[in-house]
Amino acid sequence: MLAALARATGGRLRSSAAALGTRTFHLTGSTAAAEAAEAQCAATQADADFDLTEDQRQFKQVAATFAREELAPFSAEWDAKHHFPVETIKRAADLGFGGLYVGEDMGGAGLTRLDAAIVFESLSWGCVPTAAFLSIHNMVASVVDRYGTARQRSMYLPALTSAEHLASYCLTEPGSGSDAVALKMTAKREAGGGGYVLNGAKAFISGGGVSDVYLVMARTGQAGPKGISAFLVEKGTPGLSFGKPELKLGWNAQPTTAVVFDDVRVGDDSRVGQEGEGFKIAMQALDGGRINIGACSIGGAQFCLDSAREYTRSRQAFGSPVSHFQATQFRIADMATTVQASRLMVRHAAAALDARSPTATIECAMAKRFATDSCYNVTNEALQLLGGYGYLQEYPIERYMRDLRVHSILEGTNEVMRIIINRELDRLDPK
Repeated sequence: MLAALARATGGRLRSSAAALGTRTFHLTGSTAAAEAAEAQCAATQADADFDLTEDQRQFKQVAATFAREELAPFSAEWDAKHHFPVETIKRAADLGFGGLYVGEDMGGAGLTRLDAAIVFESLSWGCVPTAAFLSIHNMVASVVDRYGTARQRSMYLPALTSAEHLASYCLTEPGSGSDAVALKMTAKREAGGGGYVLNGAKAFISGGGVSDVYLVMARTGQAGPKGISAFLVEKGTPGLSFGKPELKLGWNAQPTTAVVFDDVRVGDDSRVGQEGEGFKIAMQALDGGRINIGACSIGGAQFCLDSAREYTRSRQAFGSPVSHFQATQFRIADMATTVQASRLMVRHAAAALDARSPTATIECAMAKRFATDSCYNVTNEALQLLGGYGYLQEYPIERYMRDLRVHSILEGTNEVMRIIINRELDRLDPK
């Protein structure tokens, strides 16, 4: 698998060639800082208990080092300036992170969902919104790879896997969020049957206005899920426009806008899959997206746990380090247990999706619900351990807490996850 990733990235991730700028795959010359940080949280991660392969440990090491050297030092500035680090995303793609589960024939890495979850967790340790955008970009690329025609795959995937072009996922509308099947955007057949005319608007689109390709769900037929189809729409298409950048609590290192379609004309060759398959495509994509956003929550929570442990060891109160107090130890223990439980649930769900298990959908919903809620709570506990300093923007905890808050909302709210869990329970074990 490691060899596959190396081949898919044109040798950019080789054990004997330069990667991450002047650093080698084994990261000689920069190992000390990265390995010290890795060792600090090794006890809480317990990867060996999940029996990661040697290749997966290597993927994790490369992603973790990229996060510590290319993301973490700049994430506060990106947040403050609302800067979208496109060039950094392209450097991540140089390591294969732009097409993690796209086929090797199209420049992808050909990895599994479990491999990708490990990568996204490691990347989000350094910058949650950048890792999360990469997960969305990968979700669109995987849809093109899985459902696209040969022409669509060859036309879009090489530029997506290299991040020369970025991609956004357009499902949510101003009047249909959790009730996605009620979407109103239309794609009507042109007179004579030559293509479609798209009209409507999408809301809360990550990468809106910057991304080059938009995967759009629109209604081509009857009400309900079977009347929805999927389309690829390129930036610059006449009639396509974007709303103002939204001012958000978190995720400030990526833009979020409305995407507006006013008589946008696309050809038949822009449709992904058959007419009426769009909702099925969207939901299958979201199963993987839920794993990824859970993994991003875990990486952010791990950063906060690491930071809280370091702070409580150095902070003195009542004549001893705060870490010596039993109340602190209990809180740290619970935080570490929560992060590890979330990690195991997400990785188990990823393995189920890779195996195409009949329980994959419920596993993904459970993992997303648990990891996003629980890991947000870990960031809040970390902030409490830092006291007043945790509340200051000079310290990173408040930023991670702001960034993780939205994870309980996107990729299906956690209330919708509970609906899915109950529905799947009835399907799998009818009473």
